[in-house]
Amino acid sequence: QVQLVESGGGLVQAGGSLRLSCTVSENINIFVSMSWYRQAPGKQRELVASFLRRSNTYYSDSAKGRFTISEDSAKNTMYLQMTSLKPEDTAVYYCFGTGTREYWGQGTRVTVSS
Repeated sequence: QVQLVESGGGLVQAGGSLRLSCTVSENINIFVSMSWYRQAPGKQRELVASFLRRSNTYYSDSAKGRFTISEDSAKNTMYLQMTSLKPEDTAVYYCFGTGTREYWGQGTRVTVSS
């Protein structure tokens, strides 16, 4: 069973930065696409950023210019670098991988204080 484990969440002041990590228990290249989602209290889960191998990278409007999705294949890890954080970025962030099957991580909580 493939596992995705997020880390890097925490409490940060508005304007600060965090880097989230998603470590895959197997070769990360089994995933054709990988994404970061988030779910704020009382809201639906939403797509934040994603990449499709040998294709485009997508960012939500709220993430553009502030967040960067990246991957280190040697470490089987995907990252989400978040800068200029705002209170409305407060949410649980999940990584998601799509290959022959789909896998979700357990989530890491990000809290941005004003």
